[in-house]
Amino acid sequence: MRDRFGQRPGGKRGPLAGPNPTDRGKSGSKIHLITDRNGVPLSLGISGANMHDSLGLQPLVRGIPPIRSRRGPRRRRPAKLHADKGYDYDHLRKWLRERRIRHRIARKGIESSTRLGRHRWVVERTVSWLAGCRRLHRRYERKAEHFLAFVGIAAALIAHRRLTK
Repeated sequence: MRDRFGQRPGGKRGPLAGPNPTDRGKSGSKIHLITDRNGVPLSLGISGANMHDSLGLQPLVRGIPPIRSRRGPRRRRPAKLHADKGYDYDHLRKWLRERRIRHRIARKGIESSTRLGRHRWVVERTVSWLAGCRRLHRRYERKAEHFLAFVGIAAALIAHRRLTK
């Protein structure tokens, strides 16, 4: 039996919400994010909390809009991508090379995260700005599209604040 909104009674948080492995199995969502070097969000995505980070990289890179430059044609891909050890897979490295995107991905068991942390803190800062939005701290929406829309609004506000300074 479903109500007029297409939801089953008692169904919480809808699709793209999975059991969080670090929070006693409570269902939740994860926000995936690509930023430029100043912390302006370029591409957003959401998934269930139990989805691995590496599965969200390809849709995020494809979702980067063309960036207008002062000279020449619009850039349709980033020149370089920094990522942490969660993205250390050969198929992702190969996929980035095929698209002529230079990558700097920390290797599991070989490199420490401190060298890459010089660049990753920008992304962590932007994620903390998103977490500061009270509506995003806990997912209240049942539909994933609504939650993604609120994440997009928060990212637009962050971009506006960063670009008007």
